[in-house]
Amino acid sequence: MHHTSLIAILVAGFVLAFIFGALAQRLRLSPLVGYLIAGVIAGPFTPGFVGDQTLAPQLAEIGVILLMFGVGLHFSLKDLLDVKAIAVPGAVAQIGLATALGWGMALLLGWSHGAGLVFGLSLSVASTVVLLRALEERRLVETGRGRIAVGWLIVEDLAMVLALVLLPALAGLLKGDAANAVDVWEALFKTFAKVGAFVAVMLIVGRRVIPWILERVAGTGSRELFTLCVLAIALGVAFGSAAMFGVSFALGAFFAGMLLNESEFSHQAANETLPLRDAFAVLFFVSVGMLFDPAILIKQPLQVLATFLIIVFGKSLAAYAIVRAFGKPNSTALLISASLAQIGEFSFILAGLGMSLEILPKEGQDLILAGALLSIIVNPLLFAWLDRREAREAKERELEQEEHIYPPIPPDLRDHVIQIGYGRVGSELGRLLRDRGVGLVVIDGEEDLVDRARGAGISAIRGNAANERVLREAAPERAHTVMVAIPNALEAGEIIAKLREINPALTIVARAHSDAEVKHLLEHGADGAVMAERELAHSLAEMVMATPPYRGERHLPPATA
Repeated sequence: MHHTSLIAILVAGFVLAFIFGALAQRLRLSPLVGYLIAGVIAGPFTPGFVGDQTLAPQLAEIGVILLMFGVGLHFSLKDLLDVKAIAVPGAVAQIGLATALGWGMALLLGWSHGAGLVFGLSLSVASTVVLLRALEERRLVETGRGRIAVGWLIVEDLAMVLALVLLPALAGLLKGDAANAVDVWEALFKTFAKVGAFVAVMLIVGRRVIPWILERVAGTGSRELFTLCVLAIALGVAFGSAAMFGVSFALGAFFAGMLLNESEFSHQAANETLPLRDAFAVLFFVSVGMLFDPAILIKQPLQVLATFLIIVFGKSLAAYAIVRAFGKPNSTALLISASLAQIGEFSFILAGLGMSLEILPKEGQDLILAGALLSIIVNPLLFAWLDRREAREAKERELEQEEHIYPPIPPDLRDHVIQIGYGRVGSELGRLLRDRGVGLVVIDGEEDLVDRARGAGISAIRGNAANERVLREAAPERAHTVMVAIPNALEAGEIIAKLREINPALTIVARAHSDAEVKHLLEHGADGAVMAERELAHSLAEMVMATPPYRGERHLPPATA
């Protein structure tokens, strides 16, 4: 059956990952927990099926390439620069403190300084997948504190990319081998020379060639060729960078994604390759799970507990203190702390490199994997606690009858528009209505968005519009129209139903992303639901109808449902 080992490990990996990923999702845990457990079951330390130990690392390497390509593809220098004043020094300080904690624990366990450095670095970086998923579920990505969390994560990722570059050059020194200063500096010089040559080629040649190729392929109109082109660029640059310049697959893939991010087709590239990136990312986590010996949970429970405490409490408390020191509010500090209280893909990549360079002992890798599993399991509980805390504080503010509205809503205001949500879509909508002199009241749960609306001269209420008490502050019984601009259709449906009970005569228009969401919103009482894609199609069609020889022809039907 040797000739079918690749098929066997692919089938076992995907089937087990699906089963345990779905189970984790059902238990309101991150699916990553399920993928890692699937790997443990397919690994050599548990009875039953054992995956091919030579093929699994190669599949994991492809997963690393596509993961790093995705990190580069979503790397936004603009987002980082917007929050650089806190994200850069904050992330660097937090990485330093967390690394020091891990390093200290390693020395207590009798490991070398090199092992301690790799161990500490592995505990210092949060999982991109886990953090973004938690923020997206709470519609926090576009908020001020969400942007700080994402910028912080970008700095962490860049620091880990640098660590991946330097570790091989410093391997001899970190292992404790006898090495003089000349040899160390010579190894560093060679490494920086190779990386510098690679970066120069990518910025001078790749920056022009890669977008040019992508543009030409996109011009063919072939979706398959476009997807194949993106994958060829990601894998080709990663492999070529390793073969020609001696840099890691990870660095090559990161640069390929970063250069593609500058192309106007970056969004399409991200969407077209997402299924394959997700599939190999799953195999990466499964292969990492195959390396984990669960016996360490029984043999070394105190070491596992110490690792867990460093991840969940040590670096989170450090992040909290740093954010507060920068004068940010308590809610921002708590969100950053909860976001960073876990580790994931970069930790596994660093641990694997440390093992292959014989710097990190097997025990260290097992402790990192155990810490990752436990922290990813606990992370949703931390966010749930944070949600309850914010809800309780909002309730206390209501009971204390704090002033929510500025400028105040005139008691005689009638026939005004209520806008629910002041994010990217809502802020643009609010500006358009305000410029046309429409009486407008905004409701949003985010303090920074409410402040932004008030700064624009719009009456704004802070709170969840699903709460009837918050909703009534906007005087819906006297309003003419409600614009529901939040992206969550389930929450929007609940809000619309409450509005209909308060004022059946209201005109209610909501935002949707699919036909199913349109149907849901209409069933809950909306008069219309706007789909961005459908509106765009109708706008383009109207432009066509406005040009000869079609000018004067019958207009198209409206795009809204």
